[in-house]
Amino acid sequence: MIPGDGIGVDVTAEAVKVVRAVGEVFGRQFDLEMLPYGADYYLQTGISLPPNGYAMVRDDFDAIYIGALGDPRIPDMRHARDILLGIRFELDLYVNHRPI
Repeated sequence: MIPGDGIGVDVTAEAVKVVRAVGEVFGRQFDLEMLPYGADYYLQTGISLPPNGYAMVRDDFDAIYIGALGDPRIPDMRHARDILLGIRFELDLYVNHRPI
């Protein structure tokens, strides 16, 4: 999971609760890993993802959940663009489901 920025962090925390509750109901366990990528990571390191970031997401995980990205401290939203578009293109993904 990439919690994202701002409200994305809060929404992702609630999504974790839902996933765990579903697991309990159906007797399943989900291994969830929080990845630190977002505005704070970008401001600290100057990069959106580490060099192996896309490969890691592709090879080490069965699914990815990305919270809302965007932070006024980064006017061009480079980190958000790199994460969202990078993952879509590098992993050959074409669905970006945004429920209303």
